[in-house]
Amino acid sequence: MVGTITVTEGEFAGWLTWDLKGTFDQTVGPFYFRIEEDGRARSAFRAEPRHMNAGGRMHGGALMTFADIALFQTAYNEMEGRSGVTIQLDSNFIDGAYAGELVEATGEVVRAGGSLVFVRGQITASGRTLMTYSGIIRRFKPKE
Repeated sequence: MVGTITVTEGEFAGWLTWDLKGTFDQTVGPFYFRIEEDGRARSAFRAEPRHMNAGGRMHGGALMTFADIALFQTAYNEMEGRSGVTIQLDSNFIDGAYAGELVEATGEVVRAGGSLVFVRGQITASGRTLMTYSGIIRRFKPKE
């Protein structure tokens, strides 16, 4: 089972990240999250030149990847330590981020049932909304 690690130094000290050695998430990240006082998750990463498109703004694929990561981080408590898979992810691109900006996602679990978790959220940078998204996670049953 993949676990979380608490970051101990740098910009994201005190935030959580996933122990994902050799995965796609690690290649395009790292991504971080923390649970706020109201119980909601906040996800974040620092935009780098490698996340940009030829026009100098964040590539849409990078935003979609972050939305998918944030989907699971928002549903962290609902997942109850179980793994799952994204079965739907809808997005609306609104603006682009620039290298160096802090990119953050917040959201909410709309509904969680036996195997499905419905999430919606938004991604922002420097006070601008970059994307809104909604998605559905299929939660796997715990292994016996």
